[in-house]
Amino acid sequence: MTIRNLDFMFNPSSVALVGASPKRGSIGAVLAHNLVHAGFQGEIFFVNPKYSSIEGLPVYPDPDSLPKAPDLAVIATPPDTVPQLIETFGKRGTRSAVVITAGFQEVGSEEAKRLCDQMLESAKPHLLRILGPNCMGIMVPGIGLNSSFGHVQPLKGNIAFVAQSGAVQTSVLDWATSRGIGFSHFVSVGNMSDVDFGDMLDYLATESSAKSILLYIENITHARKFMSAARAAARMKPVVVVKAGRHAEAARAAASHTGALAGADEVYSAAFMRAGMLRVMDMQALFNAVETLAMSHQFTGDRLAILTNGGGVGVLATDVLIDKKGRLAELSPETIGRLNSVLPRTWSHNNPVDLIGDAPPERYADALQALLEDDGVDALLVLNCPTAVASSTDVARVVVDTLKKSGLKALHRGIFTSWLGADSAREARRIFAENRIPSYETPDEAVRGFMQMVRYRRSQEMLMETPPSIPEVFEPEVDIAREIVNRALSQGRGWLSELEAKAVLAAYKIPTVETYEAATPEEAGKIAARLGGSLVLKILSPDIPHKSDVEGVALDLKSAEIVTQTARLMEERIRARMPGAMLSGFTVQPMVNRPNARELIVGVSDDMQFGPVILFGHGGTAVEIIQDKAIAFPPLNLHLAREVMARTRVYRLLEGFRGKPPADMDAIARTLIKVSQLVIDMADIAELDINPLLADEQGVLALDARIRVAQSHLPASQRLAICPYPKELEETITLPGGQTLLIRPIRPEDEPAFQALFSRLSMDEIRMRFLHFMKYLSHDMAARLTQIDYDREMALVLCEPAVQTEPELYGVVRFAADPDKARAEFAILIRRDMTGMGLGPMLMRRIIKYARNRGIGELFGEVLAENAPMLKICEAFGFKKRRDPDDPGVMIVSLPLG
Repeated sequence: MTIRNLDFMFNPSSVALVGASPKRGSIGAVLAHNLVHAGFQGEIFFVNPKYSSIEGLPVYPDPDSLPKAPDLAVIATPPDTVPQLIETFGKRGTRSAVVITAGFQEVGSEEAKRLCDQMLESAKPHLLRILGPNCMGIMVPGIGLNSSFGHVQPLKGNIAFVAQSGAVQTSVLDWATSRGIGFSHFVSVGNMSDVDFGDMLDYLATESSAKSILLYIENITHARKFMSAARAAARMKPVVVVKAGRHAEAARAAASHTGALAGADEVYSAAFMRAGMLRVMDMQALFNAVETLAMSHQFTGDRLAILTNGGGVGVLATDVLIDKKGRLAELSPETIGRLNSVLPRTWSHNNPVDLIGDAPPERYADALQALLEDDGVDALLVLNCPTAVASSTDVARVVVDTLKKSGLKALHRGIFTSWLGADSAREARRIFAENRIPSYETPDEAVRGFMQMVRYRRSQEMLMETPPSIPEVFEPEVDIAREIVNRALSQGRGWLSELEAKAVLAAYKIPTVETYEAATPEEAGKIAARLGGSLVLKILSPDIPHKSDVEGVALDLKSAEIVTQTARLMEERIRARMPGAMLSGFTVQPMVNRPNARELIVGVSDDMQFGPVILFGHGGTAVEIIQDKAIAFPPLNLHLAREVMARTRVYRLLEGFRGKPPADMDAIARTLIKVSQLVIDMADIAELDINPLLADEQGVLALDARIRVAQSHLPASQRLAICPYPKELEETITLPGGQTLLIRPIRPEDEPAFQALFSRLSMDEIRMRFLHFMKYLSHDMAARLTQIDYDREMALVLCEPAVQTEPELYGVVRFAADPDKARAEFAILIRRDMTGMGLGPMLMRRIIKYARNRGIGELFGEVLAENAPMLKICEAFGFKKRRDPDDPGVMIVSLPLG
């Protein structure tokens, strides 16, 4: 379940508290007090057989005696009472519950687990949703709901805060209230036995009172649901997350380099980045994020101007800005001239703008006005150090007045302030809070707030960026790779041999160096004689994951005799060091001489929470020491592959330096895509290392490869946190006239073709399809229509069957389902010159079949009443129609699929 019945939890008309108490200081008493005194206008019922009245309200002995079924039940009674209470409320018609009680999963005992399972089983028949257990509760200040034991009533605002830790929530609540910052929702999810972060993101994404979402996460459940919900929410509003537990004390042992490098925290960071969320790293950054989200204007660009009366703090702020990869705005000559006319001759004549320590309020106003009118400035940081010659409070008032007078100019700039000092700055900070201007205690916190907004906007741009098409036809030989893997599994082997691993890579068109196996040193010598030239000799053993660690690799061997001799010595040395290791023989391969090449690593690791992840970074034998790597989630396209490459330091070396030519970046990116496809196709690949992968101007070459296999209990695509492109839906059709077309799912790379399809529509066709006139289709809208989440949406396009870098689209049919898959809205678009061929009914038939197979309960759509052809198609497929009560010119058509 996802958002089903959550309205009853966060917008109830009635609430019952089980475990209410008059005992001062008890949880039941705090909950009762908060419910009564927060301003809730609905009905409140207390349940406790020991009392007759609490907080002036009658108390009922049990849920059955309540005058009606409450929308929300709040339970604060011992764990063993909870399952029965849930069952009783469910039978009465209650559809949501907050279980405050601890003593379930967090205890870790079999009895606690049994109680939790029993609680969920009691709720299931009634679709009753449970928040918790072991949670602080929920607060919705907009409706006066406080069903928590929080110590402070939150102010009304537009930030939704969801957290697993009650201690973190109370700290944030206390801090935010003192700053005048309010919330739309304040939710403690506790153990997340039912309602989890994915559910909350789905619910809050469409909740108009929540303009931004803040998450405190210790762990997540249901990775695919979380990623789908996070990606959907982040497209609609800012989502900021702080993840606790970054450094696990007991990291799992991993036999591959990738397994050792792909730590859980790096995987979480990659997940947040892929979803378009902004991650912050600690509590102070969390506070800064609250401040920034609550009060900062949305702005474009990353050029910051710093205005200060203290040169030193301006320099410190600049250092922090550069450390965080920000950039100073370059002031225009006109702005410099204006500042020269209003500032002392000793001002800094540059950015940061140092007003000098004796700056009165008027000097701040003049300089601020000049900076606001500079188009090269995207945001301003105004700093103030306390002095004896000018009041910090007066300066704050003038800053506020100047911003108000500037109107739209100030609205289009990001404004950040930091008034240093304690008592001298207190009133100034109050003034800024009152006027919704973010204010930070130190300049570096202010810069961090600015960079949070910059990073968030960049993540949004990346989320909406159209990926280029893959510049080559890529058809892997899946059956060959699967046969190799299945053979190893049938023999009970966990690791493929080096030759088998390279054969799998070759099946996916990844270039590998020729490699030959030899059972004995003498056989290795014969292979060397046949190959000639410089050679590489490696030990072959399933028990030695890292050959170089035991001197199991010898390079640049010049003759067959040297190869034979080296093999004998290598065998003796390893038998002495590792007598229990199984030695299968040796591998011999040509010594590759590519002087401009860089050693890279590309790998796959199976994360316990998110499934397979892909690693890219600086390779070689010292890969764990260098620690230059980035994590990405499959599936990948060229845009995502290049993005993960750019997050590493080795990327700058690959771009070329000191006369060395740049590496073939497309070849590296294509290798990442091919590895991604291998993961998508092959469920039984648990770990993979290509190390080193040589990369230079000639392309890429895999010198060594290791693959671990393990029987998977899930289909390959279901292991992934992000649903991959469903290739199985591709279908070739032949029209009555003999023309052959391809029906396939839409791809992100289709945006240019989709824009071209839209451009060929007449204004009347646009109105019929989109229900209103549109002169053009914006990039953002086109990206949303082509970069879909295949787990919740589907769009089938009609195009030529030949593979093209920019295919021509003739038609599109799509649906977008709600998170519960109860209903899905469909739409269909056929190019004018392709109408009359039966394509509309054909596409409709396929989308109905797919929706039914996905378990969608109902398809519905909005059709203009004058759109007779579309209404006729809907009627032919059994859609019912009714007029939209809000717009008589629109018909609502619906088709139950259950």
